[in-house]
Parts: sequence; structure tokens; C-alpha cells
Amino acid sequence: MANSSQSLRRAALLVSAIAVLGLTTTACDNGSGTVSSPQTQSGTAAPAGGDASADGSGTPASTSGGTDTATGSNSTSSGSSTSSGSGGTSTNTGTASSTRCHTSELKAKVGANDPGAGQENFPIVLTNSSGRTCTVRGYPGAAFLNASGTQLGDDPQRESGSATTVTLKPGQSAWAGLSFSNPEVSGAKTATASWLAVTPPDEQDSLHVKWTAGAVPLSGNSSTVRLTVLSAGTGS
Repeated sequence: MANSSQSLRRAALLVSAIAVLGLTTTACDNGSGTVSSPQTQSGTAAPAGGDASADGSGTPASTSGGTDTATGSNSTSSGSSTSSGSGGTSTNTGTASSTRCHTSELKAKVGANDPGAGQENFPIVLTNSSGRTCTVRGYPGAAFLNASGTQLGDDPQRESGSATTVTLKPGQSAWAGLSFSNPEVSGAKTATASWLAVTPPDEQDSLHVKWTAGAVPLSGNSSTVRLTVLSAGTGS
């Protein structure tokens, strides 16, 4: 009887042990019959300087700097020179179209001849006759006209030179050189001009100045008329 009781006690202990083992296995099961291992969730960082796309395909935003005033932007050139007297201020920068001198704001004249080495040299002077400050830059247009207003000869050729922006306060002037070989020296065919039509840079309307300096070359040898860029002052 004692042996039977001991057998029953052992059997009960064995059942208890099996039950405890079953509970432990169930707690570690992930429902698929396998034991789960720890997992790490990875984050996504935006590319430096770019957008927040996780694949890193974003590109940094570009930053544009200032550009030269010749294209009408914000930065300016540091080099400039100022003429005294009635001349304007000449700088190497461009000019915004809103500040340009219009034909109606200017008056023109032809200065005295300064001959030399068989050349006739005249300053074409543009003076700001308006009440505001404006600018001129580059080459004026010029053409000799007869009494009927018909152009004589070809358009003048432009001498090489660096264009500068000339700022003209009211009453200030800029000038360009007009030159040609003396027809008596060159033997060029001539015509009698009554007017010189002067067109300010970037304008379409002209100013007519009475031409009183004699015959002008029309064709033949050394008949080319030349123009220089505008500079501050009156050329005299």
C-alpha cells in the first residue's frame, strides 16, 4: 500500500512538471511553431542638403549669385571714372533700360573740326536737356543727309573700343568721334550734305544737326566714315 502511494505521488509530480513545461513553450511561441528573435526597426534620414526622399535621389537646392549690371541685375562694377565740367560720369557697368536717355531728352550738335594727318575729326555731342538723370552707352547712329533728307553714302563704320555707361545729369554731355579722310587728299567722290542725322544708342528717332563743314566722302578710295563709342564730356 505504501508502494502504491509513492507511485501515485511520483505520477502526480510528473504530470505537474509536464504542465509547467507546456506553459513555458506556449509563452515563447509566435503562433507559427517557431520562436521569434529580436528585430531592430531601421529609420530613414534625409540626404544632407536635399529633400526628404528616403532613396536619396533629392538634389541640393541651387543658390544663384549676383550678376553684372550689364544684364540688368543687382551687382555693380567697382571701376568708374568721373569727368569734370559739363561731362557726365562714365562707368564700365551696363545700364538698365529704364534709365536710358531717350531722343526727346537730348539735344545734339557737331563740334569744331580737329584735323590731323589728312583726317577730318568732329565730336558729335549729346547733351541731356531733360530734368532727370539718364544714361547713354555705346555707339550713336550717324548719317549724312542731303537737303531732301536722303542719306548720302553708307553708314559709318564703328571703331573698336570698350563701351561704357555714361550717366548724364541735366545739362551734362557725352560725345563720340566722327572722322573721315579729307576728300582732297584721298580723292574720294564727294557730295554736299545738308544735315547729319544723329540717333542716340538704342533709340529709333534721330536728331538732325545742320552740317556746315563742307563736302563729305561718298565713294571711292578712303571714303569710309568712322565712329567711336560715346565718352563723357564734349570732346573739346
